[in-house]
Amino acid sequence: MITRKRLATGACALLAALSVALLPSSAAADEPVAKESPKVELVLDVSGSMRAKDIDGKSRMSAAKQAFNEVLDAVPEEVQLGIRTLGADYPGQDRQRGCKDTRQLYPVGPLDRTEAKTAVATLAPTGWTPIGPALLGAAKDLEGGDATRRIVLITDGEDTCAPLDPCQVAREIAAKGIHLVIDTLGLVPDAKTRQQLTCIAEATGGTYTSVHRTEDLSRRVRQLVDRAADPVVTPVATEGAVRCADAPQLKPGLYTDREAFGQHRWYRVDLLPGQELRASVSVAADRAVHNDYGVLLRAVTLHGREIVRGSEAGDGRTDVISTGLRYPKPELDDDGPGDAKPAAETVCLQVSNSFSAPPSVKTTPGMPIELTVDVVDGPSAASDVASFGLGRGWWLLAGLVLVGFLAGLLWGWLSRWRFAVWRTH
Repeated sequence: MITRKRLATGACALLAALSVALLPSSAAADEPVAKESPKVELVLDVSGSMRAKDIDGKSRMSAAKQAFNEVLDAVPEEVQLGIRTLGADYPGQDRQRGCKDTRQLYPVGPLDRTEAKTAVATLAPTGWTPIGPALLGAAKDLEGGDATRRIVLITDGEDTCAPLDPCQVAREIAAKGIHLVIDTLGLVPDAKTRQQLTCIAEATGGTYTSVHRTEDLSRRVRQLVDRAADPVVTPVATEGAVRCADAPQLKPGLYTDREAFGQHRWYRVDLLPGQELRASVSVAADRAVHNDYGVLLRAVTLHGREIVRGSEAGDGRTDVISTGLRYPKPELDDDGPGDAKPAAETVCLQVSNSFSAPPSVKTTPGMPIELTVDVVDGPSAASDVASFGLGRGWWLLAGLVLVGFLAGLLWGWLSRWRFAVWRTH
């Protein structure tokens, strides 16, 4: 006669066997390979002009400190972060001394949030704006290893230490091939500051953003710190055409171009049946523009029929506006006679913008755009039904549901058996 202990043991063994069979057997082999932690250094302008009270009714320095505290609270554990200042120590008029006024406030490494916040709290607007020397110092702070490296420069004015051109410094850093990206943020910038910071960012594949509110500064710096953990992808320069027939043929990747105010730019992508096109575009206003603007990304056929579109409107709160689209091309019911492969469809991508600017603003060169193109294998109809939109993990969830169902049946059967045995006694 089967005892209760043996039955319970058998049920547990069966559940264990089912769980092992349904879970991936190569878990140990698929463990991620350890990689170096990404490195970020925040470079903060502490020059005298940071006393200006034009950000949310408080000084630029106060806004920067508040943003830094919020950013330090949100830094991912895997990121090694450091802080460097410029213009924080020398208040005098000696140009030679003022242009050497940059130091590392907090070393690049595992973050002690309390210690870093305390160091930032002691800062007060003081001296010059030696951006070039600060970038050189930050690049040295980040030396060593193969980790992703990023400098985030926050300043409210252009460099005051010429002839050391910070844009040329950025080009020299990029020429070393050390995969170091410089992102720049301008606090209430004028035209000259905007131009210089844009040049610095573009030289290393970074981004420029103008900031007029504390909230925007905090959000943008957090985004850049988080981005440091992503692999550095060097965009490929391309040139869109005025019509699809003359457009460049793009493969999956990241591309940069320039587009004038109100212009249309065309690009082409080949798509096989059963594949899905995923595309996104960002347009950066690298000069003063009117507050109402938008960006449009359309996918159309060679004959001009629109397939799908994505659009986004802006109101002047950010310098970058983005949108995207997805187009899954259905699979063919019959691939044709013999081994003939299905022909690819050419999809035309149109990028348009509705930016406008005051008459005094130069319209050339065009505004920088960043276009991302990806072509992936689309889900088949069968997998759509089976996975219910859950992607690659659907089978694991289905297996867990099955294990739970069987466990419920076994437990119910066991309870009924025990109740029957109890009644017979």
